[in-house]
Amino acid sequence: MNNSKDDTIRHTHRPNAISYWLYAVAFLVFIMVIVGGATRLTESGLSITEWKPITGAIPPMSETVWLSEFEKYKQIPEYLEINGPAGMTLEDFKFIYFWEWVHRLLGRLIGLAFALPLAWFAFKRAIPDGYGGRLFALLVLGGMQGVIGWWMVTSGLTERTDVSHFRLATHLLMAFLILGGLVWTALDLRQFARDQSRPSKLTAFGLIVFGILFIQLLFGAYTAGLNAGYVSNTWPLMNSSLIPTGIDWSDGVWSMLNNHPIVIHFIHRWWAWVTVGVLIVLARRIRGQCRAASIAIHSTFGIQILLGIATVMTGINIYFAVLHQAVGALVVIATTWGVHLLGRSED
Repeated sequence: MNNSKDDTIRHTHRPNAISYWLYAVAFLVFIMVIVGGATRLTESGLSITEWKPITGAIPPMSETVWLSEFEKYKQIPEYLEINGPAGMTLEDFKFIYFWEWVHRLLGRLIGLAFALPLAWFAFKRAIPDGYGGRLFALLVLGGMQGVIGWWMVTSGLTERTDVSHFRLATHLLMAFLILGGLVWTALDLRQFARDQSRPSKLTAFGLIVFGILFIQLLFGAYTAGLNAGYVSNTWPLMNSSLIPTGIDWSDGVWSMLNNHPIVIHFIHRWWAWVTVGVLIVLARRIRGQCRAASIAIHSTFGIQILLGIATVMTGINIYFAVLHQAVGALVVIATTWGVHLLGRSED
């Protein structure tokens, strides 16, 4: 009898405990996405010019240290060409430093919140067979995200007044990949705790959904990195035209798709409807299986569309823009839930 009871605990309570932990880490990543959006929109990302993974967790504690940090910031192009001529004060610097410091502190917190419980679950042999490698892969992705974040910052420390939009896109998309991976794994473990079933499959249609959503997120990141949202504050027309005119394509289609603010804004604006279409199909397919997931998909993309329009029409109001990035993360979560259910229904 005792062995049977132990088996029940091992196969039910422990996978559930791991899933709750993963949901908690996913929530921290969601908060990180919001803070990252605020950091970008307040132009705070280059305020800390050094990467100190351990000692950097301590903020400046005296006026002397604040002045030292400000002097380091004064050496980079963003200050020399933009903020210096605009008359930035030490108090102004403290404001942008705060956002970048919080962003990095959250990164450290997420690392600890993942690594320490993972080590504990591994020590207690609580991780079900087949999940150890996946959890370790998520740990590696988290470590890579820290490196990518610094790689992004370095692109704006010497020759540019901002970070590379390619590196910003890599950083944001990695955050969404980690968020989706956490949620997917947690869902698998919840199902495993119920009936020891196999992990959900990524179906062909699920892959298409993720591919279309990836394109939308990519162009959203490009739009943010190039400040392409500012090219038009009207909707649905862009500068009095449905399709922007007068664009010089002499640099080639590939270059324009990756570098031209107007083209990128246009694609992000209208590819959204392709994404909505495929998400509607996904929601309909899983509605009978889980109505809550179907509602979540419809609700998140509906709110996201409205926030996108509001962000454009208010000239990139910071509150709408941050909410737009936050709900983008919720779209990723809801889509992951739906594709996961689809993979279960086709077992």
